[in-house]
Amino acid sequence: MPSQQPQQSQASRTPARRRQRSTRLIVAIALLAVAAAVVLGAIASSSAVLTTFAAVLAVLAGAAATRITHSELMAARVEAAQDRAVQAQEYRAITERRTAESAAFAADMRRKISEREEAIDVLERALSSAQKNAAEQAMKRAQETRRADAADRGRDDAERARDAADGRAAEAIVTVAELEAELDVLRAEVDSLRVAAARRDHRSA
Repeated sequence: MPSQQPQQSQASRTPARRRQRSTRLIVAIALLAVAAAVVLGAIASSSAVLTTFAAVLAVLAGAAATRITHSELMAARVEAAQDRAVQAQEYRAITERRTAESAAFAADMRRKISEREEAIDVLERALSSAQKNAAEQAMKRAQETRRADAADRGRDDAERARDAADGRAAEAIVTVAELEAELDVLRAEVDSLRVAAARRDHRSA
């Protein structure tokens, strides 16, 4: 839509200018036609006075027509230069506006990518902690299992401790799986944002 504004403004000015040019050219042609008619009439009359008058009139009419045509040509050149200057200013404003929009879009994309990368860092740290916790719970489970197998007495207590360790280990494994899934989603969002930013930069170039 913004790119059509210069064309519309130029189109609104064109009919009036064409009417002015047509009027001036018609006047110039009419002067030449009158001069030609007077010259032909003087030649047909075979009168030296009329011929001289017709010649003078033809010269004056030709000079006037030339002056009108020259004025029209100069006016047309000035108007064309003004139109080009106005169009250049309008296109420059459009370019500046599009550049500002592209810069704002790029800044927004960088901000979103930075936020996603920070979230990924947090999740990676949480995932590392969860993995460490899972390893510790697995070691405790192994210890409890060995104690349960080795102890003849207090087997029930050892089995309950082992079951509790199994539950904690299962919870740690579920936590790790959830964090890994969330991390994959955030990484996919970062990749899509980078692709969108690259496409916008390519279209702007």
